Amino acid sequence: MTKYSFMLLSALVFVFNACNQKGEGGGETTSGTLSAKEFKAKIDANPAITVVDVRTPEEFAGGHLPNAHNIDWNSNGFENKIDGFERDKPILVYCLSGGRSADAAQKMRSFGFTQVFELDGGMMKWRAEGLPETTAETPKSTGMSRQQFDELLNSEKLVLVDFYADWCAPCKKMAPFLEEIKTEKANKVDLVRINTDDNPELAQQLGIEGLPTLLLFKNKTLVWQNVGYVGKEEVEKQLN
Repeated sequence: MTKYSFMLLSALVFVFNACNQKGEGGGETTSGTLSAKEFKAKIDANPAITVVDVRTPEEFAGGHLPNAHNIDWNSNGFENKIDGFERDKPILVYCLSGGRSADAAQKMRSFGFTQVFELDGGMMKWRAEGLPETTAETPKSTGMSRQQFDELLNSEKLVLVDFYADWCAPCKKMAPFLEEIKTEKANKVDLVRINTDDNPELAQQLGIEGLPTLLLFKNKTLVWQNVGYVGKEEVEKQLN
């Protein structure tokens, strides 16, 4: 066996062993993302399973999974707040669309949690599937109705709808140039910005499953849509 072959074989053995290493408590490390229905199935199979909602308290109050613990990912001391959970027991983590829960799950794994499962698409996917949620004590704000939304499309101009959230980094990055477009093309385009946290039912009805989402309407007909960050040049291209 050549020196190169030996080194390659050693590397493969190392990777194999790493992939099969045991977590704390002697169990195999198990983690990953689950669809909304798979996420619910885990909860149904074990009602006592730990569920962590890493959104803000305001988001949590607007609607959350039953029996979920609210630990804001962006708050100080996230590590201290999760310290009380057992590291070798399954734990389910979710946010609105999946970004924050992915970061939180990665942090938890680095702290020795061996069975961390993320809700793919977050509450947006959960709501899109029509799965149950609950609120703190006050009724969940439904926000804009579908009828009100449809009325906004009654325009001779193009209507550009921006579904966003205050915590969404790409949304914040796009906001300034969307406002520029609103001013520069005022005679051609109406810009409507809708906060998904304040309008969860409308987002569900329109199938909004990721942020930011841009919808472009012409004569009440959807002619273009984009999920995720997109630059000003591309948006203007669609408006011309």
